[in-house]
Amino acid sequence: MTAYGLLVSPSHNRVYSQAAAELVRAELAVFGERALGGRLRDIGEASIGGVPYVTFEADELGARDVRLLSNLSSLYALFEIRDGGLLKPVPVEPLDLFGSDLLTIQKYSGKTNEHFTKLLLNVTAMATDSPADLVTGRPRVLDPMCGRGTTLNQAMMYGFDAAGIDLDGKDFDAYTAFIKTWLRNNRVKHQAEVSNIRREKSVVGRRLSVTLGATKELYKTGETIGIEVVNADSLQAGRFFKPATFDLIVTDAPYGVQHASRPKGGRPGRRQELSRSPVELLAAAVPEWARLLRPGGAIGISWNTFVGRRDELAEILAGSGLRVADSEPYLRFRHRVDQAISRDLIVAAKP
Repeated sequence: MTAYGLLVSPSHNRVYSQAAAELVRAELAVFGERALGGRLRDIGEASIGGVPYVTFEADELGARDVRLLSNLSSLYALFEIRDGGLLKPVPVEPLDLFGSDLLTIQKYSGKTNEHFTKLLLNVTAMATDSPADLVTGRPRVLDPMCGRGTTLNQAMMYGFDAAGIDLDGKDFDAYTAFIKTWLRNNRVKHQAEVSNIRREKSVVGRRLSVTLGATKELYKTGETIGIEVVNADSLQAGRFFKPATFDLIVTDAPYGVQHASRPKGGRPGRRQELSRSPVELLAAAVPEWARLLRPGGAIGISWNTFVGRRDELAEILAGSGLRVADSEPYLRFRHRVDQAISRDLIVAAKP
């Protein structure tokens, strides 16, 4: 049995930094349970040379094990802990294809912390029938409330095809401008275009379609990454995407603080009362999203526990034929974001 120490990456967000070590411990436990055969032991925290580490023990890690752990959301460096507290670096192999500015350069009110976005994507991938596909496969990702595209950018960083949908036209325009500028400034070979979506001769939304290559050579050979964003109502996601075409559905539900979650009552075209709770939105949307998920795939949702209970979300997911992940590691992700937001996540798989 070998002891390991994981150095946690610092976050620009002070509150998230305070929670990061505990979140990584929970994420590590999920990886251990789902992809590493329960071989991780004694996950904890320790100070080595005055520096805090997340620690664990395991039988010697193989190449695939290291590849998986290399993508932990807040991993900065990984070490073997030798006798006397000496540290031997373990070379890591993250999936990252692009510079970190793809995730960090956007700054706007309400942006989900990019470390948490990565964590949510990771633990959702661990709930699928093939958790190792995170590093050995190429799952297709959907964020059905994608906002300005943090999840899409993380999927792109991993080399995954991704799609998003969002009703806010300003967010659609902002993400379109950002990704086009970022690709151009970083000299990434790509094509990007915006087109209207028509149904029965009427325009029902807009679509951003991006095709890019991690390298110019890959682009030329057709080994490309696809990013697609639809500016339309997520409750009608089935109008824009085919059933059973996504391996992972990952989204950060509205927190009921900066904006309300869903029209409540009223007639189309009129100003409607807005609900602060994400529960109503998810009750209407999850059945639609579940149809887009492939058997063996998984859905992960984060939300503000102050405006929605876990048992309510679990009931919605189960009612759509999904199997909620309720093992102990999946119940350890709740953390404070600010005085009005206590964030948690829930994950469910499609049999």
